[in-house]
Amino acid sequence: MKGIILAGGSATSLYPITLGVSKQLMPIYDKPMIYYPLSILMKAGIREILIITTPKDHERFKELLGDGSQLGCQFEYVIQEQPRGLADAYIVGEKFVGNDDVCMILGDNIFYGSQVDDLLEDVKNNDMTGAMIFAYWVADPKRYGVVEFDDNQKAISIEEKPEVPKSNYAQTGIYFSDSDVVEIAKNLEPSPRGEIEVTHAMAEYLSREKLNVGLLDRGSAWFDTGTFESMNNATQFIRVIEERQGLKIGCIEEEAYVQGFIDDTQLAKLAEPLVKSGYGEYLLNLLKEQ
Repeated sequence: MKGIILAGGSATSLYPITLGVSKQLMPIYDKPMIYYPLSILMKAGIREILIITTPKDHERFKELLGDGSQLGCQFEYVIQEQPRGLADAYIVGEKFVGNDDVCMILGDNIFYGSQVDDLLEDVKNNDMTGAMIFAYWVADPKRYGVVEFDDNQKAISIEEKPEVPKSNYAQTGIYFSDSDVVEIAKNLEPSPRGEIEVTHAMAEYLSREKLNVGLLDRGSAWFDTGTFESMNNATQFIRVIEERQGLKIGCIEEEAYVQGFIDDTQLAKLAEPLVKSGYGEYLLNLLKEQ
């Protein structure tokens, strides 16, 4: 399976800050925002990852993440000239996806919890047939894409911001699918707001009876950090968890090490220039604990 991180868009809801910096490069507590979705892909065992950026921010992402070899991964980058909707990522990444299964994750989404880890482990150990989305209970489903599913977690309906939601479960910003998703996306008509909607791509899988739902329980956390308030909430959540448990969330170097992508020597090398911030010291302590 390959991975796509969608880190484009103009993030006008975060102006004036995002006039000068990409939203996905902004800090969520002690790390750039993009570290969190990247760590999720790595947790799923994904090493080949395409990062979709704006023309303006392309070089900044490459400077931050490089080619991925330092993490035992392979990163590629492609520019999305204009934001045309989330499903456009599949079209932009067509050559990269090829005939492989793919996981697309939004660059501003943060996931945490043992149930998240369990679902990712299941994905890692099983071939993808059709598509799967993660669903999370929300109090105000009208603001989200809403999925309805049966007792076997098979999707029954999926709608984008419905006036009368059929459930309280929102589809989150992570989408697993087979390679058919590229052709599905290419055949989608733009929505009334002029975008190629990922909800419509998932609806096509639903029509084929191939859309499954991974249910995130109440012990899980999901943040869509597209507003100042949600960014602050995510920052406070991560700060509290890290301070109380002494563990880091979204630490890509640790994830590479845990997954066996890099060895002790490589982790120590990554830690060396980061020691003064305390981040590197955390990485070195991982080695001492072995």
